[in-house]
Amino acid sequence: MINLVNKQLKSIEVSGIRAIANKAATDPTIINMTLGQPDFPTPEKIKLAGKKAIDDNQTAYTHNAGLLELRQAVSDYMNRLYGLSYRPEDEIIVTIGASEAIDMTFRAILEEGSEVIIPGPVYPGYEPTIKLCGAVPVYIDTRETGFKVTAAMIEEKITENTRCIVLSYPSNPTGCTLDQEEIVKIADLLKGKNIFILSDEIYSGLVYDKQHHSIASVSELKEKTILINGLSKSHAMTGWRIGFVLAPSEITAELLKVHLFNTVCASTISQYAAIEALTQEMDEVAQMKAEYKRRRDYVYERAVSMGLDVVKPESAFYLFPSIKYTNMTSLDFALKLLEEGVAVVPGSAFSELGEGYIRISFACSMEKLEEGCNRIERFLKKTALSAAAN
Repeated sequence: MINLVNKQLKSIEVSGIRAIANKAATDPTIINMTLGQPDFPTPEKIKLAGKKAIDDNQTAYTHNAGLLELRQAVSDYMNRLYGLSYRPEDEIIVTIGASEAIDMTFRAILEEGSEVIIPGPVYPGYEPTIKLCGAVPVYIDTRETGFKVTAAMIEEKITENTRCIVLSYPSNPTGCTLDQEEIVKIADLLKGKNIFILSDEIYSGLVYDKQHHSIASVSELKEKTILINGLSKSHAMTGWRIGFVLAPSEITAELLKVHLFNTVCASTISQYAAIEALTQEMDEVAQMKAEYKRRRDYVYERAVSMGLDVVKPESAFYLFPSIKYTNMTSLDFALKLLEEGVAVVPGSAFSELGEGYIRISFACSMEKLEEGCNRIERFLKKTALSAAAN
């Protein structure tokens, strides 16, 4: 019977992130610097709102698009932070995390043979869902431009089959993001072209040294932009599984069909918790962001002091240094480093364009980061000595 399974699945492998993380999970002595998950608890007010929803018997289905009160909160939040305007009635869908939002978007807009342009290295969740739609991922190499895609690079990849362009900024795994000027240039290229833009902005709440700018803020592009966001990273709510899709009503009407038959609706309890997250100012959220920035500065300075070639991340909680000089593949490097007690993600997990890099997550305590960096430094010195001896 295995021969009857969807043939597209056979070309899809389990994420390299999980492969290393699973090995690390079995040994408590390993410093785990792999998973993109906040190490902070969900803020207390949010947890209490979830508990209250249970006590109030708010456990039935909601509207397929989510509670109207939550969609209004999303609308207000996005307008307040980023100047974006979306109607809660018909331009916002609450999803089971950003992952479902990505999946349902591709399933709604792609057909057999459609091409999707993706700047890489990039989060590994796009390619499998694109392929399951019978579509084709087309990668742009951003390694020579500080991991930032440009309008000229996109233009080179556009063909008559191009259906969508993914803008995954702020970026996982690089921590890079796009300035307003860079977004405007991309917008100028795409005006008048019948190409969707999937703008995955899940890390927009964790931009440290500048303001986040969304391509959806360019009025001429709003009609073709499908904006994805959520609360997992900014509010330490990964397990609550709450994401959002924002798009013009004629697009959300089609997206809702996929969402309806796939999930019915997001968790009602989580939706009530999300209302609290979006409508209440919380010191914990600001404190988490400040702590990530402090960790970012520490890990970046340590990496530079080790002699690693690395772009300083502007957002998210990842560092993406090059390890090409070691002449090891990123997987070999990660596996050997694991033997020394540190788990990182091989860059190859983020497409072929990530080969020669590793992703270090600083979503763990400063104590663990210090020890993890000490072990990485010792490993690099030992590797250098071994190479010199040979």
